[in-house]
Amino acid sequence: MSNRIQTKYKIDRRLRVNLWGRPKSPFNSRDYGPGLHGQRRKKPSDYGQQLHAKQKLKGYYGNISEKQFRKYYQKADLRKGDTSENLIGLLERRLDAVVYRMKFVPTVFSSRQFINHGHIRVNGKRVNIPSYMVKDGDIIEVKEKSRDLPLVLEAAGSPERDTPEYMEVDHGKMRGTFLRQPGLADVPYPTQMEPNLVIEYYSR
Repeated sequence: MSNRIQTKYKIDRRLRVNLWGRPKSPFNSRDYGPGLHGQRRKKPSDYGQQLHAKQKLKGYYGNISEKQFRKYYQKADLRKGDTSENLIGLLERRLDAVVYRMKFVPTVFSSRQFINHGHIRVNGKRVNIPSYMVKDGDIIEVKEKSRDLPLVLEAAGSPERDTPEYMEVDHGKMRGTFLRQPGLADVPYPTQMEPNLVIEYYSR
């Protein structure tokens, strides 16, 4: 579980973006960093831009640990094709990201906790590992006893987000299918992501 659940919105202010596009984000009213010197601004170096891009992408997926995030980069680098597109594809295959995208929960942080507590099944089997990698055609569903939880009903009825085209979801049955790995242009990020800068950061 992320060690930043209670302070997730501080990530918004530190990175100066509304990372998840939520109306409750404090960045909406205070678009500067936290702390005494938060309003100071200076032009970032190339390294600073790369670091910011990495922190933004890592934070979006529930503030993944540096060790795990680096492993995703290494896997993406070994695959054929564009490394930055591969990286996004791997991150979007994480079960916590898929459950969040399918609108079974309101945030990626709650998704991680929801999975840890055993509320999610993949192809009929319980999976309680948020970093589990979903495959094309996998069926993800909320277990029957958990479908009427307020958290689930709130998320399914929320107008804040739409379900992306690379998955199909039936909110009546609380079940969805992961159709294919998305590219960067397919992912509905509320703020611009720059995975190419992340690749530059790790390939220095």
